[in-house]
Amino acid sequence: MSKVFLNYFNLKMNQKKFGNLKWFLKPIKTDKSKFWFRLIINHIQDWLAKLAGKILFLFIHPSATAKEVAVNAYRGAFEFQGQKCSAVSRMYVPVSLWAEIKNELLRIGEDARMGDINDPMNFINAVIDEASFDNCLNYINFAEKSEEAEIILGGNGNKSKGFFVEPTIIVTSNPKFKTMVEEIFGPILTIFIYDDNKLEETIGLCNTTSPYGLTGAVFSRDRVAASNICEQLRYAAGNFYINDKPTGAIVGLQPFGGSRASGTNDKAGGEFNLIRWISPRTIKETFQPASEYRYDYMIE
Repeated sequence: MSKVFLNYFNLKMNQKKFGNLKWFLKPIKTDKSKFWFRLIINHIQDWLAKLAGKILFLFIHPSATAKEVAVNAYRGAFEFQGQKCSAVSRMYVPVSLWAEIKNELLRIGEDARMGDINDPMNFINAVIDEASFDNCLNYINFAEKSEEAEIILGGNGNKSKGFFVEPTIIVTSNPKFKTMVEEIFGPILTIFIYDDNKLEETIGLCNTTSPYGLTGAVFSRDRVAASNICEQLRYAAGNFYINDKPTGAIVGLQPFGGSRASGTNDKAGGEFNLIRWISPRTIKETFQPASEYRYDYMIE
């Protein structure tokens, strides 16, 4: 039923606020989100929506520090087993930094423990249920069989006692690979390696790959470059991070929300959200009302 609405989906929203609205016309995994968007927009004046968005990105500038990138990529992708809306799913890495970043990711992967949540020393725990486990393994199996992808870390799962999926890193030659564009909600990170001289082209890819716009991050020691990338990706992430993982916002301290298919970009936990629920009223009081119908220039 929701797919029927796909062909007629028309957002009556501010283009500047939500960016390129053609994303809502593209087929995405969560068609139900589109149905609810249309229903609410057409029938409810004041509303706020937080729908989906876990195809979040890390964009790495050639000036970034490899170890900082690897640490924050691992944390951002695999904390909570990737089962939160702001977890990293895709990363764009310049070829000049890839060897260092890869080695550090593999080192962390070997060191980080996986096991029962009751042991606080375990960095990775089980995914929520068997359906999530099977979904993750389906994506991993797809990557294993693809000529466009290579699994460099993890790739295994065990559900004999709990539903454990190893933190998995996929490297792809296709920037629109299945795991780069679909919402998985599990411990799977996909990396696309770009030529340093194709920076602008890759920023464009990052901006146009996902229909969601929740969070994202850039790593760069060049502040001018970071600012430029931030501007170019202004609609790709409602919460944007510079030199940090794009996750961990605390409501009340860092207002949170995204646009495109991720929601209405109203920031829960801040004054911007509050404004959505009020009805402004303008009042004028005149202390010396007019006593002559003619204006001054009409009076001789």
